[in-house]
Amino acid sequence: MILIATSKLFEANPETLSIGITLDLLFTVPVIYFLLIRKKKIPKITIVPFFIVGMLIASNIIPQENQFILNWAKTWIFPIIELGVATFIFFKVRQTLKKYRSKAVTNPDFFSALKDTCREIIPPKIAELLVMELAVFYYGFIDWKKKKLGPNEFSYHKNSGTISLLIAFIPIIGIETYVIHVLLLKWSAIAAWIASILSVYTCIQVFGFMKSILKRPITIEGNKLYLRYGILSETIIDIHNIESINISGADLEWNDEIKKLSPLGDLESHNMVITLKQKNTLTGLYGIKKNYTTIAFFIDHKEDFKAKLENILCKV
Repeated sequence: MILIATSKLFEANPETLSIGITLDLLFTVPVIYFLLIRKKKIPKITIVPFFIVGMLIASNIIPQENQFILNWAKTWIFPIIELGVATFIFFKVRQTLKKYRSKAVTNPDFFSALKDTCREIIPPKIAELLVMELAVFYYGFIDWKKKKLGPNEFSYHKNSGTISLLIAFIPIIGIETYVIHVLLLKWSAIAAWIASILSVYTCIQVFGFMKSILKRPITIEGNKLYLRYGILSETIIDIHNIESINISGADLEWNDEIKKLSPLGDLESHNMVITLKQKNTLTGLYGIKKNYTTIAFFIDHKEDFKAKLENILCKV
């Protein structure tokens, strides 16, 4: 299609060939791809990137005066596809949550269900990015129901000052956005608005992160300990793998063996340290993984938490 659009034949028949090229890029290529994968295990939703790439290519190779079909597709078809993909993902998440409810002792976790769902239908690298963006939107603007803790769920934000810290970030970002916007306007209006949009998006992310901390408690379920810090980081520990549980706020030397659950580092204190017999994995933002044998974190009811873990260890 690109070669045709740069040929002399195209110069002689721009209007007719623009229609053909646009239809091929937007519809023929995705249909051929679908026919090639229909009997394979490749998720059918991967057709969508082919449509989007075709739309981007057409935008660059078709003259502006001949983009009427492309503009029609952008206005009517693309929003329907976006809505369809979002609806499909949340429908799959709902199905996954139902499965979780039938197995889980405590309340099912939306973020875990969202990750499992996206990994099933989208390539892993893209899934990690999409999961975080959807989770920020869900926790920030959809989930307003107050979280009631179960008997084996523990909060970690009430006495740590984390929420106050994140709330303080938002007006700080707002003030910096205004100052940077004014300064950049003297150089470039486009750069100023890009910087402002990115800053607003950062505020939305911080707000989503903050609310996810309220919604994702640390949980003991069976012989598993689910350590979570909102959607920013998490790890699952086999309780049988625990060597020691200490209530301690002493400074630690962070290295390849010792990690902190909170990505805020020294901005947040810790009051609990767990050491494992074997290495485990801590998963951070966008699926970034780190190994550890000792992990430090803050928890509100530390004595109760330690007693419950020790009670399970005693039964081993």
